[in-house]
Amino acid sequence: MYDLLIKNCQLDGKNADIAIGNGKIAAIGTIADAAKETFDASGMAVIPPFYNTHTHAAMTLLRSYAEDMELFDWLSNHIWPIEAKLTEEDIYVGSRLATVEMIRSGTVYFNDSYWMPRAALRAVRESGMRATLGLLYLCNPSGDVPDAAAAANRELLEACGEDDPLITVAHSPHAIYTVSTEVLKDISCQMENDGFRVHIHVAETAKEVEDCRKTHNGMTPVEYLDSLGIINDRAMLAHCVHLTDHDREIIAQRGAYIAHNPVSNLKLCSGIFDFERARAAGCRVTLGTDGTSSNNSLSMLDEMKFAALSAKFTGNSPKAGRVGDIFNIATAAGCAFAGVDAGSIAVGKAADILLINLKHPALSAGYDLISDLVYAGEPEMIDSVICNGKFLMKNRLIPGETEIVDAAREVCAKLKRAI
Repeated sequence: MYDLLIKNCQLDGKNADIAIGNGKIAAIGTIADAAKETFDASGMAVIPPFYNTHTHAAMTLLRSYAEDMELFDWLSNHIWPIEAKLTEEDIYVGSRLATVEMIRSGTVYFNDSYWMPRAALRAVRESGMRATLGLLYLCNPSGDVPDAAAAANRELLEACGEDDPLITVAHSPHAIYTVSTEVLKDISCQMENDGFRVHIHVAETAKEVEDCRKTHNGMTPVEYLDSLGIINDRAMLAHCVHLTDHDREIIAQRGAYIAHNPVSNLKLCSGIFDFERARAAGCRVTLGTDGTSSNNSLSMLDEMKFAALSAKFTGNSPKAGRVGDIFNIATAAGCAFAGVDAGSIAVGKAADILLINLKHPALSAGYDLISDLVYAGEPEMIDSVICNGKFLMKNRLIPGETEIVDAAREVCAKLKRAI
């Protein structure tokens, strides 16, 4: 008996049933076998869901706070001071709110980097999503990781265990300008022993690149990190707006991943990532939203549209940022970094699935569903979300959503009083 049977859906334009068992797609076709649960998907199409490869989930609590500023002023004088007021319970509430927003817009996985990561672990487990949670490193003026941050990292490792198929852990040094060479070297050594991924902001601004060249013998941030052994096939390099041809060559040769964050980059005026040049160099590009302070949304639908448009602008060609390439970086490419055998609807793949309501007005023409989602996608088009064979949202309903939103409102009201 199957765990779940999806009946009468549209798969690649054809009617099909999809059977799910043990978290995987067990069969596709006309299926009459019994299942513990049957879901009628008439009028719906099935597609792979989205994998958000760079975000700071709990920053939902800071959405629209400290707007219209330069990155370093924004971080140093506004974001970090208010973040210092957050408790672990606050971060749990903000992370839980983020899971609701991501699920509503079709995301089943996120790669997170934030304070007190054990709080995010609790939120993710309650949501049923997949995630990579970061061991966060930011150094004090002496070049050391503060005791509280180190303790928080240990707590995450103790709480995670090794038998959760949905949760992985990554080393998450914030950036080269906030983490010392000694700590980065230590992370590189740890990676050889623990096999963890690494997640770091890289070449986000022109200032970062300029300062790095001055400090590290003319090396770019990519060259510097490569000299320390940080860039490898388990590395997620967020932003990568300001890359040289040699940087792209290094990233491609090492098999590292790039998390493209077009909305955040545009909002902070960090620059525009050259998508086509990175692809041509053989770089593995994925898609992320960044946090809601610098985006203000966690919708990968929005991110796909901006990725496509920015690629066309940078490449000066309407043929750049093709629909299939953009959808791939939001789905299958992110799966590869996450270590999930998904990204397509096929027998044997992990049962991560979106059910799209084809009756939505913007889908009426029906020429090309993926094009519609990339250029006109809205969360309301997504009827249901399945992760690892289980519903995260069914018929637009997420269990406990009202309570989650109410709790976030209370935390934000407290923060406003503290400002």
